Amino acid sequence: MKNKRSREPERVFTGLAAAAGVGTGRVYLYESASDMRVQEVRIPTSKVRFEQHRILEAAARASDRVEGLQNEARKLSGPAGEEIGYLLDAYQQMLSGSRLIRGVQKRIATEHINAEAAVMKEVGLMAEAFASMEDTYLAARIDDVREVGRRLVEALTGETDEPLDRMPQNSVVVARQFSPADTAQLDPNIVSGLVTTVGGVESHTAIVARSLGLPAVIVEPEFLNIARNGDEIIIDGSVGAVILRPTAATRARYRRIRSSLAKDQRALLKIKSVPAVTRDGFAIKLLANIELPTEADAAVDAGAEGIGLFRSEFMFMNRDTLPSEQEQFEAISRVIKDMNGRTVTIRTLDVGADKLGHALGLKPGPNPALGLRAIRFSLSKRRLFLTQLSAILRAAALGPVRILLPMVCTVEEVREVRKVLIKVASRLKRSGVKIPDQLPPLGVMIEIPGAALAADALAAESDFFAIGTNDLTQYTLAIDRADEQVAYLYNPIHPAVLRLIQFSAEAAASAGIPVSVCGEVAGDDRMTPLLLGFGISELSMAPAHILKVKKRILELNLSAISGRVRRVTSESDPARLKSLVAEFAES
Repeated sequence: MKNKRSREPERVFTGLAAAAGVGTGRVYLYESASDMRVQEVRIPTSKVRFEQHRILEAAARASDRVEGLQNEARKLSGPAGEEIGYLLDAYQQMLSGSRLIRGVQKRIATEHINAEAAVMKEVGLMAEAFASMEDTYLAARIDDVREVGRRLVEALTGETDEPLDRMPQNSVVVARQFSPADTAQLDPNIVSGLVTTVGGVESHTAIVARSLGLPAVIVEPEFLNIARNGDEIIIDGSVGAVILRPTAATRARYRRIRSSLAKDQRALLKIKSVPAVTRDGFAIKLLANIELPTEADAAVDAGAEGIGLFRSEFMFMNRDTLPSEQEQFEAISRVIKDMNGRTVTIRTLDVGADKLGHALGLKPGPNPALGLRAIRFSLSKRRLFLTQLSAILRAAALGPVRILLPMVCTVEEVREVRKVLIKVASRLKRSGVKIPDQLPPLGVMIEIPGAALAADALAAESDFFAIGTNDLTQYTLAIDRADEQVAYLYNPIHPAVLRLIQFSAEAAASAGIPVSVCGEVAGDDRMTPLLLGFGISELSMAPAHILKVKKRILELNLSAISGRVRRVTSESDPARLKSLVAEFAES
């Protein structure tokens, strides 16, 4: 068999790069209980209570199993252990009287079906709701619901996953899907990487893989029909490539790549404590984007000077009720304390009725992307907004905080939020609650063309700008990058997008307020010269990209860059513009 395999040709598969790095080893095919098929069985009325009791017992057994995984997760050090611990806490909440459990019990009673089928149907319904979400991070939370459903079915049927503690050294785990909870059983000293056919770059599995330092790639389902246990494999998580049964030449090439990556990483670590200052003396703030409180440590470890974008949506997910003020205060406080005096920029709730309908009793509009969402949603739900602002103000007494408003369209929205903020602060002071003497700076996210074109007016009412290039690109080009039919048209260096970024930066400079970029391009060191040339003074990105961008900044002469920016933004041909940006980055 070994000789037969050695004669088989090399196969290269291209997929999504979920976690950077290069891993080499042997295929370890992992079949989880999530791949099982559930049979739907009709039950008589007399059996309804029995099935409802079965699901409660199954939830209790699944909870015990998750508790065991929590104990395993505590053995993992650093952000990976914390990330997994947070996820497992969320799983426990969903297993104890949550909307999912109640929905399953109701479905058993109304449809007269067995508990296993009821679980799959309820999970499917929730999955459809998550899949319709515009925000890629929130849409990726569908994996959490499926994982809990998987564990319920596993508890009901008695089927279990294959053990993950018996795999050989240098295994590359290949599976249809691999839950973040499963990573609690992985030893990064044994596993070389992950290959799945389900998931996304914003899924918790990808986040955990990055935390563990494991390369990960998401490929087409056909890969599972071709890969076999023991096949030699190379995974390149930097470009999204998987090479099955590589040739001697390919192995040699990747040995050189791994050696070069290791050398580059050692060099980057040497500049961790070096200030991000250009060769001609211009200081640039490098900040971190975080999704969860547990990621604050990773930001500090990467040398971030603060948090440029702390998304608050995680507090509202996987629940029927809204989080209390105290819950929000505790989550925000944790990040502020972990940042130890570095500024934390908190974005207010960036969801809409389509995403919190079950908690608020609202129905989504005909076009969720253009409807009641983000700051519009918050201003229409004053009690919810007052609660969040109150929690932020209380937490701001513990360290420097900025408040960032998503999807702002008009000056009136900023003015109204400032009035609400002053009102909340006055109420807290009258109640004797400690808050900062001065209100936190109030900033605007520039992520729709209307805001960018009105940036001069918005700058007069704002304390800072944060340019969200991901949504700005989507709204400017009318492209949903999650839609594979048009994703190829998503282009953050389209002339229109670059001009909107430039206009916003110039408006901020004229008003004397700081401006950051917090979209994906902020973490792309090839874009660093151009962004700095626009006058951007802050870049906020995933912690993993900070040192790479810092290295680029240390090499730049900003005075020489600024005079060449006009040449780039005056170009109207996208193809020529792409070439110019590449030249700009390399020169």
